[in-house]
Amino acid sequence: QVQLVESGGGLVQAGGSLRLSCTASGQTFSSYAMGWFRQAPGKVREFVAGINLTGGSTYYADSVKGRFTISRDNAKNTVYLQMNSLKEEDTAVYYCAATTQYGSRWYQSYRYWGQGTQVTVSS
Repeated sequence: QVQLVESGGGLVQAGGSLRLSCTASGQTFSSYAMGWFRQAPGKVREFVAGINLTGGSTYYADSVKGRFTISRDNAKNTVYLQMNSLKEEDTAVYYCAATTQYGSRWYQSYRYWGQGTQVTVSS
């Protein structure tokens, strides 16, 4: 029912910035809260940021607070992740996902997932 496609990943130097985008197809995007997750090789998939249906409420993992900002534009069926002051430990595949449970940090709460986009931060 909802298909998600991420874009905007790439290679960036430490201290730099990237903006990830996730565009949804279908007519139910505005019915879901959205989240960003990331997974590095050999690591568990971890929650990064979440946003409610209208974009009025957000929450973040402690490791990215003050550096990352999640936002959404329902008219464009798109959610964004602005990443500033990037560190080597931010290197991972980043996934966007849709859930009916706003506030969840558990990956199994998210019904739909994108294919992921690679972010590599070099020193």
